[in-house]
Amino acid sequence: MNNYSYNFFIALDALTQNKSRALLTSLGIVFGVASVIAMLAIGQGAQQEILEQMKLLGTNNIIIKPVVEQEEGEIGDNEKDTNEKKRFSPGLNLLDARSISEVVPHIETVNPETVVETTAIRSGLKRTTKLVGVNQAYFTTSNFQLAEGRYFSDEQVRNSTPVCVIGAGIKSKFFPKENPIGKRIKCGRLWMTVVGVLERREISEQNIQHLGIRDFNLDIYTPITTLLLRYQNRSLVTKDDIMRASRRWGDDDASATPNYHQLDRMVVQVAHTRFIQPVADIISRMLERRHNNVVDYEVVVPLVLLAQEQRTKTIFNIVLGAIASISLVVGGIGIMNIMLASVMERIKEIGIRRAVGAKRRDIIIQFVSEAVVISLSGGIVGILLGIAMGSAIEAATGIRTIISPYAVIISFVVSISVGLVFGINPARKAAEQHPIEALRYE
Repeated sequence: MNNYSYNFFIALDALTQNKSRALLTSLGIVFGVASVIAMLAIGQGAQQEILEQMKLLGTNNIIIKPVVEQEEGEIGDNEKDTNEKKRFSPGLNLLDARSISEVVPHIETVNPETVVETTAIRSGLKRTTKLVGVNQAYFTTSNFQLAEGRYFSDEQVRNSTPVCVIGAGIKSKFFPKENPIGKRIKCGRLWMTVVGVLERREISEQNIQHLGIRDFNLDIYTPITTLLLRYQNRSLVTKDDIMRASRRWGDDDASATPNYHQLDRMVVQVAHTRFIQPVADIISRMLERRHNNVVDYEVVVPLVLLAQEQRTKTIFNIVLGAIASISLVVGGIGIMNIMLASVMERIKEIGIRRAVGAKRRDIIIQFVSEAVVISLSGGIVGILLGIAMGSAIEAATGIRTIISPYAVIISFVVSISVGLVFGINPARKAAEQHPIEALRYE
């Protein structure tokens, strides 16, 4: 051990006598490690965003949404004949949800959802909000947590009772200093009793725009039977009624297709991930028959879309990591070149050490130690620079970056490995010098 320590300190002494050369040699390692750290931070941030998006959308979910009716067929000479051939579709409704739940296998829950724009009023305060009609299973499927109170009961759903569960933002607005449980809040024209409060969910603006979701903290949830009975049931209004009303009130877009869907969304939770795609195919065929071959719905599998996005980001990060790793290879080659030049410059020093009793192993340890110290010091500086680069990238571009301890450990190990791999050849070349010839070298 004393022999190793002695050779190590000789290597340190040699580096301190050539500080500028050691510093310039380590720059390749510095920038290489910093690039790797920054790229891994970007990759970790992207992966974390994907996981958060999966959590927001729920695991093993299939989302069914109504869309504008898709028209297809041959171009006719008479537009009236074409209109007469249009098939009737009842739109997305509760009967669809019931059929999916009863017929399709491997289904855990089916959660219909209808949203109504309304105004919440209490104690002289008001704000526009969304009243969302759901069932009890909706909260579990969507990963909501209760902060206070409880969810709806089966009896309240059956009886269409005017009760509600409010988001954390609604509580802060209308009940800042009191317990809202049992209190009433007016939603539109109807007073509702608050039975529960949801925990706050942190949602970034990027996720709201990218995933097409709402700010759940500002929503008010009521049983879907209450909303359909006491507020709005679009399935009870015919197209002709809406068109006549539009023309009567002078609507500029009276020819637009009205929204005849009873539901705004339906979330189907599947028992296991491997059943998601087959179940989605079965649901598509079922809805096609129930809607009389009218394509006025869209079946979306968030897990598949997010998995594709994750694969794309993973490939992108691998490419960036490979490019960043080139800097490490270049830095290692720089270390080897400088060490080879150093051997040629210090042949006489090597000869003196061999003449006074140093063995080949001692010479190898000395020069390998120099290479490792250069790469290790460059690695430490590179880690600090990489952390700073990650923070700067997040601040400047808004791209989320996460510095993982594993990335730091990997970079630390890589910097040592570069010194060992690229330092061993110059060390062997130095150890092969014959003492007599080395002493004669000028």
